[in-house]
Amino acid sequence: MKTRFSFLLWLMLATIIAPEAFSQAPKTKKVVFVIVDGISSDSKEKIPTPHLDAIAKVGGYTRAYVGGGKGTYSQTPTISAVGYNSLLTGTWVNKHNVWDNDIKDPNYNYWTLFRFLEEQYPQKRSAIFSTWLDNRTKLVGTNLPQTNKLQIDYSFDGFELDTVHFKHDKQSEYIHKIDEKVVDEAAAYIHDNGPDMSWVYLEYTDDMGHKFGDSEQFHKAIQMMDDQMGRIWKSVGYREKNFNEDWLMVVTTDHGRDAKTGKGHGGQSDRERSTWIVTNAKGLNSNFKATPGVVDIFPTVARHMEINIPKEQAFEVDGVPFTGKLSVTAPDVHKSGAKVNITWKAVEKEGKVKIWLTTTNQFEKGGRDLYYLMDEVEVSNEKAEIDISKYPSGFFKIVLEGKYNSVNRWIVEK
Repeated sequence: MKTRFSFLLWLMLATIIAPEAFSQAPKTKKVVFVIVDGISSDSKEKIPTPHLDAIAKVGGYTRAYVGGGKGTYSQTPTISAVGYNSLLTGTWVNKHNVWDNDIKDPNYNYWTLFRFLEEQYPQKRSAIFSTWLDNRTKLVGTNLPQTNKLQIDYSFDGFELDTVHFKHDKQSEYIHKIDEKVVDEAAAYIHDNGPDMSWVYLEYTDDMGHKFGDSEQFHKAIQMMDDQMGRIWKSVGYREKNFNEDWLMVVTTDHGRDAKTGKGHGGQSDRERSTWIVTNAKGLNSNFKATPGVVDIFPTVARHMEINIPKEQAFEVDGVPFTGKLSVTAPDVHKSGAKVNITWKAVEKEGKVKIWLTTTNQFEKGGRDLYYLMDEVEVSNEKAEIDISKYPSGFFKIVLEGKYNSVNRWIVEK
């Protein structure tokens, strides 16, 4: 009788309080990130993009940058595949080693988002929808021994090699047709299957930029792209409405355009480096408003997907999340004799910052670096000085490890 009475009391309380509170499971995290090729921030901003605006209304829009630290060891060519890999690995070219579109020798020791997902959550499903086959086979490195034979669960790419159904024409209209096919499949597959991590890549805008520069044709291509983003966004909305899912959508570009004509890119001019990010992300932090880099998308996606980056790998990531809490941003290191002066910007002014140092770079070869704990100071100090007289070297990796994130800088002496 007592057991029956307890059950009836529980049932009555559940009905009175909130039935859904007893049945609501945590939402499943999902992500789709999109690269639309070759659209400088000023080009995007002068063209009406109602669908991107709808996404940004939920989250935000910001100018961003590519190209690494201009004039420093991490300066990175503003070239397509180079930018894609900076997003995928959260590192600049001095680490991921993709210097051009030929993708000669990627350094797979710097893992992509897809490899982290597969290693930590093998039950989760991944998808790539792309107008360029090399994105999957060379950058992500599917089925290669260097990536532990990484597999993508669903891929839709390689149509640029099909000259029967997509006859190559001088105006690159075949690329637009492939983009359309890729987007339609991405929208349909996300709608019906809801893969956990998806990458969509579209090329046509860059082709129009190369052929016509700052022109009506290029601007029309941006409008077409916006319509394509609307289709993917609609599928994301359907998943969130009808399934217990929490989607992060990030749309960005890989490089800007040259200032003179808009036809070229690859250099370090402000316009070639100036890109943008549109996202529906909630909890945008100060980094999002302070011109984030393309490398910042990696840790943002990892944070959303609850991917744990082991410390040795996290110490190599050049990006800083643009959602959630942060400890340190904007690090600067300056060597003067046997001292290194370090400054940073404290965001959440709680806890301490551990300052780590190593004089080797074995990580790039698949090895391990021995880090020395040089100091531990209050994050609110925003500065520190370390003595490196015991570590004679022309190369230093310095990592600031805070409660919520870490950042790194190198000193490379000539």
